[in-house]
Amino acid sequence: MTFSFPWVLWFMPLAFIPLIFKETSLQYYSWNEMIPKDRLSSIIAIILKFIATLILIMIIIGLSGPHSRQKEIEKTGIGAQIGLVLDRSASMDDPFAGNDQTKVGEIKSAAAARLIIEFVQSRANDMIGMVTFSNSAMYVLPLTDNKNAIISAVRATAGNALFQTNIGSGLTTGAELFNKVPDSGSRAVILLSDGGGRIDAATQEKIKDWFGRFKISLYWIVLRQPGGISIFNTSFKPKDDDPLPPQIELNEFFKTLPSSFQAYEAEDPKTLQKAIEDINQKEKKPIKYFEKIPGQDYSTHCFVTAALLMIALLTLKLIEVKSWL
Repeated sequence: MTFSFPWVLWFMPLAFIPLIFKETSLQYYSWNEMIPKDRLSSIIAIILKFIATLILIMIIIGLSGPHSRQKEIEKTGIGAQIGLVLDRSASMDDPFAGNDQTKVGEIKSAAAARLIIEFVQSRANDMIGMVTFSNSAMYVLPLTDNKNAIISAVRATAGNALFQTNIGSGLTTGAELFNKVPDSGSRAVILLSDGGGRIDAATQEKIKDWFGRFKISLYWIVLRQPGGISIFNTSFKPKDDDPLPPQIELNEFFKTLPSSFQAYEAEDPKTLQKAIEDINQKEKKPIKYFEKIPGQDYSTHCFVTAALLMIALLTLKLIEVKSWL
């Protein structure tokens, strides 16, 4: 057992004050020898003192906030440890490439948030953390099984964004989510962006090292820009000595990772949903996880006990004989 406010226990000596004073009577007599000996009354008087002391003890303990410690029980379930790495560049607030540009379609960030929330709600045993990025990465949420916290974090990702897409920073920060966290048996990062970005050689080596060391699978969902080049376009050839487009170059780099990699392209909410559903099916593996059982609060028990003792004390006082004459 532990206490929320242990300093209150310093008042415990005050609970024994009723034991110090002798019992008194409201009746006064000129000659004590005329008062008959009453052992029962003496015993009841002692009982009253102990009841008063117990009442004070229960109140002091109740005010100190006694409770049992939180427990963790290891269980086996179906799920994964998943890091969400979400693009929050300004282009994520544009409609999908497949939308009719003469109409207002669902913007990419809104569709992504809606479908990710459905994904989170459909998975019972996952631990999910989140990182967002634009010009740099923002650490949003550590790996947790608190579904309310995860959903709130996804909803909070909407807002003003910048025009840069620093995927390298997002991936390295996403890999850090798994650092110092016991491996449950299945780990994955879901990278959701609407384009690619060039990653320097040092960052590439860091990504390879961390994804291999932490045994993290990578799923990349590309929300295609209107008129953008497909990452699966193997026939594309750059002009002269021009480098490959960032998204194709990034796809080629991801294929060199020591862990498994799968890429998807989405041109509208339906294809985005299919990509998320496919990941949902792939990441249903037996895992070990810890279920947290909150500690039990005993304050109410103490106050109820004190109230019952008060009723008993009041009852004994009411049946007290007021006078011998």
